[in-house]
Amino acid sequence: MKKLVIILTAALTLCGCSILQSRNWDTQQLLVAAANATTAVTLTDSQIQSLSNQTVAELDAKSTIDNGTYIKRLNKIMNGIDSAEGLPLNFKVYKTSEINAFACGDGSIRVYSGLMDAMTDEEVFAIIGHEIGHVVHKDTKKAMQNAYMAAAARSTVSAAGGTVGKLAQSVLGDIAEAFVGAQFSQKQEFNADDYGYSFSVANGRSPYAMYNALNKLLTLSNGSKASALQKMFSSHPDTETRAARIKAKADAATGKSSSQ
Repeated sequence: MKKLVIILTAALTLCGCSILQSRNWDTQQLLVAAANATTAVTLTDSQIQSLSNQTVAELDAKSTIDNGTYIKRLNKIMNGIDSAEGLPLNFKVYKTSEINAFACGDGSIRVYSGLMDAMTDEEVFAIIGHEIGHVVHKDTKKAMQNAYMAAAARSTVSAAGGTVGKLAQSVLGDIAEAFVGAQFSQKQEFNADDYGYSFSVANGRSPYAMYNALNKLLTLSNGSKASALQKMFSSHPDTETRAARIKAKADAATGKSSSQ
């Protein structure tokens, strides 16, 4: 990240150069890019919370929020759990057939009704634990930093102006966003799975809850709902390997050598 800040600073320093002037560079665009890149490097926990609040508010406004059966069930599932690692939690259910859930840096947990339709209560609990793990491990902070870097990259490639700039803004910007976007690594997913497992066990759920949830997602991804899971699996790699890892932990904890 720091390399991009240096590059942008150099570009701004040279913007008076005749070579750059001939390329019709947009100094304002470069300033925006530099600011975004700097923000990415220096993003604080308080800024994460503020950005999360804004993001979740926007998502909530665009979604259909359940105020009936689903939220009652979710409140029952999460009864007595209103914080994690000192972070206050708040829950809502989006009414949609998609199978997904996510957690933000401000403690907002959003669960899709499609996921609740597909999962048992213990499996929903484990999935939420997994998503909380991403927040606790600062994965969401890194994702927001990546989002700022993507914005900086788009501002940089579009600063050249003219036909090349338009092409860069519409195509290269999207490519940059895809590369720098918020996709979790295998290590991050393993750590979040471990957190979901421990979160479940610590709160009296089955040690197999996390494994069962992962295994069910794997089964669903091979069935008729594969398209609904495509986006979720794009940031959740090697689910079969992950499920096997968590099953081994549950087997070791219970003294079993086969599935529950």
